[in-house]
Amino acid sequence: MTESAADLRSPDQLAADTRQELRDLILALADSKRILGIRYADWVLGAPELEANIAASSISQDEWGHSRILYALLKDFGDDPQKLEHERQAADYCSIEALDRPLGTWPEFVVVNAVVDTALSVQLNALAASSYAPLRQRVQKQLEEERFHAGHGAAWLRRLGTASDAARAATQSALEERWPAVIHWFGPDELGAGMKAAGLIDATGAELRNRFFQRARPTIETSGLKTPRLDLDFSVWNTSRRRSNPDGPDPEAVARARGDRNRAFLMD
Repeated sequence: MTESAADLRSPDQLAADTRQELRDLILALADSKRILGIRYADWVLGAPELEANIAASSISQDEWGHSRILYALLKDFGDDPQKLEHERQAADYCSIEALDRPLGTWPEFVVVNAVVDTALSVQLNALAASSYAPLRQRVQKQLEEERFHAGHGAAWLRRLGTASDAARAATQSALEERWPAVIHWFGPDELGAGMKAAGLIDATGAELRNRFFQRARPTIETSGLKTPRLDLDFSVWNTSRRRSNPDGPDPEAVARARGDRNRAFLMD
């Protein structure tokens, strides 16, 4: 999308409810990418190959950078990016629930890389032609970097899915465990209808979920794995936080995301 007179430059140009919905989405993406960067960083020295260690480091840095860019956008919505990054508790986070606990095994890392990262990218891609120019301009570079993440995740998913029975079983188990939170990430079918009408995003929850399936299912099934069932229940789902569990990620990850250790050494 090129610059045009119709481009929105300020959230104040939006209706109050649409402005709030866009703000909540940006925060959910920022929080998810911040915690995703933490989870990837845990494997910088623990991956099964040197190249995978290097990839984990690079991908972690990408996600951390993406989150900072997204937090910065929220200043125009009246938020203080400094407080968002460094002063919130776990229960304040709006990150995707699939990242609430650490990645204890390499198959878990691979599933998050191949599936959770893809879900976030599908959501991000829906903003690539957004009428809100500040967001659109920052999404493009992030999507370029996400292509490397997707390739890495898909390659490792195929390796594990076509390796030993134990590797395939562990990967399938990790996929089944994280899947419900991933498919719920996009929300109820009608979520985003107001933003779509305003040109801020190009798809609703149902449409985004379908796009995710179109991207994820071939990768999963050509890896010798089974796509888990689609069971949707939004009865306790919080729309603004995009979560069912109100507790947020584990406190240790949030402490790292806040930079508590840096502040302790006056290195913030």
